[in-house]
Amino acid sequence: MTSVRSLAQGSIAVGLLVLGLKYVAYHLTGSVALLSDAIESIVNVVTALVAFLAISFSAKPADDEHPYGHHKAEYFSAVLEGVLIVLAAILILREAYFSYLEPRKLETPWLGLAANGAATVINAGWAWLLIKQGRARRSPALLADGRHLMTDVWSSVGVLGGVIVAAISGITILDPILAALVALNILWAGWGLMKESLSGLMDEAIEPAMLATIKQTISTHADGAIEAHDLRTRRAGSMTFIDFHLVVAGTTTVSAAHDICDNLEQAIRDKVGEALITIHVEPDDKAKHSGIVVL
Repeated sequence: MTSVRSLAQGSIAVGLLVLGLKYVAYHLTGSVALLSDAIESIVNVVTALVAFLAISFSAKPADDEHPYGHHKAEYFSAVLEGVLIVLAAILILREAYFSYLEPRKLETPWLGLAANGAATVINAGWAWLLIKQGRARRSPALLADGRHLMTDVWSSVGVLGGVIVAAISGITILDPILAALVALNILWAGWGLMKESLSGLMDEAIEPAMLATIKQTISTHADGAIEAHDLRTRRAGSMTFIDFHLVVAGTTTVSAAHDICDNLEQAIRDKVGEALITIHVEPDDKAKHSGIVVL
């Protein structure tokens, strides 16, 4: 978790650097499209700060009031990020509208574009790192931040190309049109982030591939058991919650059943990582003959 917090702190620093470069680009050119890019970077800084706070809170151990831990805090961060993205899109559309009514000739475009290009390269590298680490560490906050930044990167690439065309051709109306397209693009990204995070808050089951892995692990590592049924899963941040019923022979001692569960829990954690596993042991007359058969 310390590494995750360090990455979240790094996002704040990178966001401030990129914001500074993009503002310089706008100041040099007067381009509303580059202004839209800078506005999105303001959102990046705010959401990076929120993600850091959420990750720090989610790392707190379970307590009397939160016996299952604080892992869901990261989902609130991702939802808030989606909301802020939508607000940024509305601000950008507003600026694009007024610029459309009164198009302005771009000033010092090439120096400004160079500053924006440098910011885009920095953003791309950091977004790739956040997405990679967010997946590896199963951090919704890092993953949401990385995906948002990658959306920002593609928006910036489109803006750069369009502003270059506008600067060369002198067609000033291209500038507000580009800004409006940026706004629509990040609106779509914001909706995707909120939808994914709400799934986590609603205790949606884990992805089918991982569920199949858990079933296979139970089938091949529950030596001494007969079957497992009523398997349920959910995920909260980096923690996976798994519970199921395990059927053993009626003559199995409590000690032997306990050993079976311990071995099975370790095998599952080896496959899925951090997990809270609850196993309800039942005698063989409770078998449903429709669950997971132990090989």
